[in-house]
Amino acid sequence: MSRDGHVLKSPHGEIRIEGDALAALVISATERVDGARARRPRRGLDVSVANGAVQVELELAAGYGSVLPELARAVQESVTEALRIAAGLTVERVDVSIEELDA
Repeated sequence: MSRDGHVLKSPHGEIRIEGDALAALVISATERVDGARARRPRRGLDVSVANGAVQVELELAAGYGSVLPELARAVQESVTEALRIAAGLTVERVDVSIEELDA
């Protein structure tokens, strides 16, 4: 499991966004999608940052009755938007694995 941080440099100095903060953004964005929950956020989440671009691997629990491909796509879009807007990152990919169903 990797949780890389991200550094923004400007003429005024540096801003470092730690890996745990990026992971919290991913979890929050995931759980904003109705019927989705980050499964085992400490072990089932990988956030890798290189050269201002991020790749995410995320294990999901889905609510019973959800259309799984639609739910996964909605999570991908939510996570992408959160990382782009809040952290200024280019999102290369958000890989989602649906691991369980919640009743």
